[in-house]
Amino acid sequence: MEKEVIEKLNIPQDVFLPLLFSIKFGGDWSLKVKSTNVMAIKEKITHFDEEKMVGFTLENVFLFLNPRILNQEGIIYRLEKCGNKKEREIVKRPYKTTIDAEYAIKASLNPMTKKITLKKVTGPFKFTGSNAYGVSHEMEHLLEDEIRGEPFFEFEYVIEE
Repeated sequence: MEKEVIEKLNIPQDVFLPLLFSIKFGGDWSLKVKSTNVMAIKEKITHFDEEKMVGFTLENVFLFLNPRILNQEGIIYRLEKCGNKKEREIVKRPYKTTIDAEYAIKASLNPMTKKITLKKVTGPFKFTGSNAYGVSHEMEHLLEDEIRGEPFFEFEYVIEE
């Protein structure tokens, strides 16, 4: 099924991998394919009917080819663990990030209809909060390979009475 989608989107198979990984395994993903940087960022939007007491979480996964950061605002300190690192590190991420890309696709995953809707979209794209952190994290992979942060063991325990 994915092979047909890739052909219809007219993109190389490798470029589709971050989107496929985000759909199948969750999270944000990035990959370098020859001279192309590829990044998938997932956002969640929950719809809930208060009257019927039923809802669903729509997942939008954005696939970006050769993304570039246009603007970043604010600083958030957070803990992250990535790849082969044994423990989490303290990193600084922006609270707001605006990016653009040479080519972008939005995949909407609806668990109620069991459909994945794909659409080519154009930017710029503005992300806030956890999605902005995800963009920053994946761009760091694409541009610098390794996430750099402060060691977690610098924390100290404080017991409140």
